[in-house]
Amino acid sequence: MAKKLMFQGTGSTVGKSLIVAALCRILNDEGHRVAPFKSQNMALNSFITREGKEMGRAQVVQAEAARIEPDVAMNPILLKPTSYVGSQIILNGEVYKNMKASEYFSRKDFLVPHIKTAFNKLNQNYDLILIEGAGSPAEINLRSRDIVNMGLAEIVDTDVILIGDVDKGGVFASIYGTYMLLSETERARIKGFVINKFRGDVELLVPGVKMIEEKIGIPCVGIIPFIEQLKIDDEDSVSERLFMKSDKPIKVGVVRLPYMSNFSDFTVFDMEPDVSLEYVTTESEIEACDLLIIPGSKNTIFDMQFVIKHKINQAIYRFHKAEKPIFGICGGYQILGNSISDPDSVESVDTMINGLGLLNVETVMAIEKTTVQSEATIQNNYFGLETEQMDIKGYEIHMGETIANGDDVVPFALNRKGDLDGAIDETGRVMGTYFHGIFDNDNFRSAILNKIRAQKGITSDDFGESFEVLKDREYNRLAEHVKKYMNMTLIQKFLDESRTLDC
Repeated sequence: MAKKLMFQGTGSTVGKSLIVAALCRILNDEGHRVAPFKSQNMALNSFITREGKEMGRAQVVQAEAARIEPDVAMNPILLKPTSYVGSQIILNGEVYKNMKASEYFSRKDFLVPHIKTAFNKLNQNYDLILIEGAGSPAEINLRSRDIVNMGLAEIVDTDVILIGDVDKGGVFASIYGTYMLLSETERARIKGFVINKFRGDVELLVPGVKMIEEKIGIPCVGIIPFIEQLKIDDEDSVSERLFMKSDKPIKVGVVRLPYMSNFSDFTVFDMEPDVSLEYVTTESEIEACDLLIIPGSKNTIFDMQFVIKHKINQAIYRFHKAEKPIFGICGGYQILGNSISDPDSVESVDTMINGLGLLNVETVMAIEKTTVQSEATIQNNYFGLETEQMDIKGYEIHMGETIANGDDVVPFALNRKGDLDGAIDETGRVMGTYFHGIFDNDNFRSAILNKIRAQKGITSDDFGESFEVLKDREYNRLAEHVKKYMNMTLIQKFLDESRTLDC
């Protein structure tokens, strides 16, 4: 049976995911078999496991930090927003159904057995389980059917560390207020608190920390300074990456769609010393790019409507006319085509819309979802590069099938099952594929960037590091940072005192 400890936050974006990832690496370095767990995640960044199951990207990051294979048991429930009031429910890695928030809330009880089964799988196979909450436990309007914060803590009988974000301001009020809104039995589970993302002179913070310790009677377990941007995937809806700009000489632009999914496809560009990855919507932003990417989408027809409404389509046409490369992944591939049809309302109440028409293909949404890790060989050249016969790997996660209309479109790749994927237009500068993670393939990414470097006269020896090597180094950097400022003696004490039993 595993020892366990839960990390909840005073709100979203306080840094729960990264602190859990850091502790996964720290405790694994100490020789423990440690696994992450989050009963319910809401995100459009997801991952496909080796078994073809879909799970939240945050738990994949934590599993990688723990040096273990991602397992859907680490995140049995994933909510993927399809509108402002509804989500697609992924249960145990497979599509369950689309639900409005009110319906989902009223039916949460049926999910508890699934949560217990997933948790017990980890409980049987690991020494330690680090559990992450979601949002805040003080969302008292949701407490009656809570399955991810204090409700989950009761299900698995675990103690809790509360995390507050000082960077937002009001950290003492958020910690104290969260604690006071809990019931007595819930407060008894909180064994300590962490102040995260601190900037400045820590001595100025200490008096307030002491006052909070006195008021609520639990210790501060750490004051974690803000760490400069990590090259690690983060939560999609709240990522600072969506708004970052830089003056690096190469600009890779990703069209920022309302229902953009799996923007973790592009984290790899952060490792490139001369590349600025920017999320763009305006004509001037798009015009300044050297490579334009249209990302995946959880509601492709709505996002196509958004592209038309905000005249992003016109900016994309001008970008194409300037003979610059355009790349579409999954929903972005569908948007590049002639039309997108959804006769069964799989994603949208609208049944059909014209695409950008830059690829002579048509997409029809399917009821069955494709979720699989894939390997393939590129069949043709893209952007004037010798990409033909390159081997690549990635994963597919889509609800649609896309068919080429004419001989002017050549396939992008042939997968190991003998199926063709994607398309390249007759100019060789527009390409679409269902392969998520394609830029993680160092050979393919480097070929595109090296051509842009040559066009811009950029030379450097500081290229070519493997993305896997970079990620591992970043996990170590995060772990060293948190270990330096976290009271690991107390963390270990709380783990040693935890109850070990089946839930």
